[in-house]
Amino acid sequence: MKILLQIIGILVLLLLVTLGTLKLKHRDDDGPSILFPGGKLISGELYQGPEPDWSFTDDVFTIELETSDPVSSRRIFVMESDGRVFVPSGYMRSFLGKLWKDWAFDVEDGAKSAVARIEGIRYERQLVRITDPAVVEGVATKLAAKYGGGATPEAVSATMKSVADGDTWIFEMAPVETQL
Repeated sequence: MKILLQIIGILVLLLLVTLGTLKLKHRDDDGPSILFPGGKLISGELYQGPEPDWSFTDDVFTIELETSDPVSSRRIFVMESDGRVFVPSGYMRSFLGKLWKDWAFDVEDGAKSAVARIEGIRYERQLVRITDPAVVEGVATKLAAKYGGGATPEAVSATMKSVADGDTWIFEMAPVETQL
């Protein structure tokens, strides 16, 4: 039994060292890997022009989102609602969420600058947390339809409750305010 526990301990230690090494290896990459956060989004044309018609994101499953302070990037869901574009962050009150979703806490603490890379184009944005039920309802409908298997009244209601309870945070990727 003692030998079996030692073997299991060694295997767990190897797994943790491997995951830690891979996370460190990817932290400065141009964008995230499938599993690990990456660094600054460098490649891709920087969008210049009027506010895009975000409805094209209905056909995009995930985007790459870079946040600042500290700079890191991750893959994340995206939804367009009422001509605006949003990203969610779930599990915010869970232990895992507090570890895994540090970017959302950084944004909430003031690090609002972001760059989204969608289909190879980079968009400079600012992240603004949304709690207005009228806006959240549209986003919840889109989230349930796109990622939850259908925008049933129950699914939309559950998402709205999750937002109201603080388990899910919704951020608008708003245009960067320009100073004249």
